[in-house]
Amino acid sequence: MEKMRALWLEDCRLRLRDSLPIPEAARGEALIQVLRAGICSTDLELTRGYYPYKGVLGHEFVGVVTTGPPDLEGQRVVGEINAVCGDCPACQHGRPTHCENRTVLGIVNRKGAFAEYLTLPAANLHIVPDNVTNDEAVFTEPLAAALEIQEQIEVTENDKVLVVGDGKLGQLIAQTLAPIAGELLVVGRHERKLERLAKLAIPTQRTLPRAGASSESGAELVVGGDSITSSVFESGGGFDIAVECTGNPSGFEMARRALRPRGTLVMKSTYAGALTLDASSVVVDEITLIGSRCGPFAPALRMLEGHEVGVDGMIDARFPLTDALAAFEQAQRPGTLKVVLDIG
Repeated sequence: MEKMRALWLEDCRLRLRDSLPIPEAARGEALIQVLRAGICSTDLELTRGYYPYKGVLGHEFVGVVTTGPPDLEGQRVVGEINAVCGDCPACQHGRPTHCENRTVLGIVNRKGAFAEYLTLPAANLHIVPDNVTNDEAVFTEPLAAALEIQEQIEVTENDKVLVVGDGKLGQLIAQTLAPIAGELLVVGRHERKLERLAKLAIPTQRTLPRAGASSESGAELVVGGDSITSSVFESGGGFDIAVECTGNPSGFEMARRALRPRGTLVMKSTYAGALTLDASSVVVDEITLIGSRCGPFAPALRMLEGHEVGVDGMIDARFPLTDALAAFEQAQRPGTLKVVLDIG
């Protein structure tokens, strides 16, 4: 049996393995040689125990089909990460990403993309347009996750929207909401990341921990180098929609406090630990909480093809698969955007 190199997670510990069997494509699946894969916040949370996964990590990838349907063989592809049964009640009622029997690439019972090869159902695969580079294609999955917000709620020119978090996903969410929201503000802690958004004409403000406070107890806005407390983050703030994508309880608190009564809070983060919630304020202010994760690949690829979203400059570092452990160390450093593994 042919072997491959891959990054393996077990008991919250990563190790590089050199002799894993190349996965066999089941009926209806394709075998894909991975070219490039991106490390995302969910991968980092899995190493911290977010979900008891054992296997090859990774779900953001671009690769080439080596074995599969004739129309896909030799094609560059990206892939939706949920492999579903099609028969359970969730699938039958149009909720396939919540399939009761699903496997999820690099997350639930399916070896992931930090490997030389992976398998996915052919139905999950999307051919990458010729003018989309491998570096750009790696962003298809997180861009789709950003677009899922628009699948779940209506965002209009009358809406005032706050994005809390300036990281990898926050960058993409901001770019997808900027053309349709009436007002948009992104808050974050990293000057370099906010400057990148500002160059795209997206309004930003920097946050820092309050003096004498822990990182989870609140924040102040910093504008022009001066620290101020903004009334918009007091109870009953003025935003119609807030999107939380920091993965930090303080980010959730900020997003919640920024909303007007009957506002909508979209949660894009996964948390390794428990999240404390002031349920009474949610009830009294009649806040709508929406969990949001995977999204539509086809419009994401169209946006990349049409250069409607900018991912240039979002890759901070790249490593060969043999240096995957160093890549994870880099990805966990504060201020880092995307770290990619060059595999094929």
